[in-house]
Amino acid sequence: MKKWKTWLAQALLYGLFALFVGVFSRWPAWQALPPQQAVLKVSFIHHGQRIAPCRPATPEELAKLAPNMRTPLKCERERAPVEIEVDLDGASVLRHVAQPSGLSRDGPSSVYHRLNVAAGEHRIRVRLKDAAGGTFGYTRETTLRLAPAQVLVIDFDPEKGGITFS
Repeated sequence: MKKWKTWLAQALLYGLFALFVGVFSRWPAWQALPPQQAVLKVSFIHHGQRIAPCRPATPEELAKLAPNMRTPLKCERERAPVEIEVDLDGASVLRHVAQPSGLSRDGPSSVYHRLNVAAGEHRIRVRLKDAAGGTFGYTRETTLRLAPAQVLVIDFDPEKGGITFS
């Protein structure tokens, strides 16, 4: 007698769980993007240039080091922050300075931003600076047509010439 009550309670609980999953799989309605919207993602990891240039080590500095540590050049570890600016149709949509990671500020700078934009034709201009002071060393400007729900990724790859769109 007790066994059928256990089976009934278990079936009831499984039924309530299935109902819960069924209701929340259809409601509330969710959309990744509003209609007629596209996504612009700025995503990259890049080492900025060194803050100070490498210099030759003096004989006194070399003498203080163990023989296996004697390198002819002395290079500071700290790197410059990476600065990026993105303009869309002549208006600034992103200005960001990514500080280098690491305790000694010698690691790469990471950038990730997601921007929802209206679908259609846009003039995109991207500028990147990876050296201390000075001007932007990398610039790319283009006109692109973005379809609804399209994702355009702005990346940085020095081996491919700098700023890339994909």
